[in-house]
Amino acid sequence: MTLEHPAKRGGNQPGFFARFAERASNFTSSPAFFALCILMVGVVIGVHIAKVPLTWMLLAGEAMTAVTLLLLALLKNSERRAEHAVQQKLNAIAAALLEAHQSKSGPAQDALRTVIGVEERT
Repeated sequence: MTLEHPAKRGGNQPGFFARFAERASNFTSSPAFFALCILMVGVVIGVHIAKVPLTWMLLAGEAMTAVTLLLLALLKNSERRAEHAVQQKLNAIAAALLEAHQSKSGPAQDALRTVIGVEERT
């Protein structure tokens, strides 16, 4: 286990968990996931209305708790990675602006092009 920022682990290539967390973040922001959540809440409400045995009520509640905890971990990882990417871009912009203000072109201009991905858009 490591306490490094998620974006700094594993070098330049994202690891298995990073890719999985990104896909989970994409899925959880979709209408399909919202429908799945509505279905789960409906099942829990239905279990309580039907007055099924306590074991089934606990199982339904614990399933929702488990899904919530997993989503928290996955979404927090994606959030931290996005935060790190934005900070890198802001740092590159600040360094490039400083170079421009000093009327010189240097490595910060190249770093800004790399971080923002100017070549990827053209």
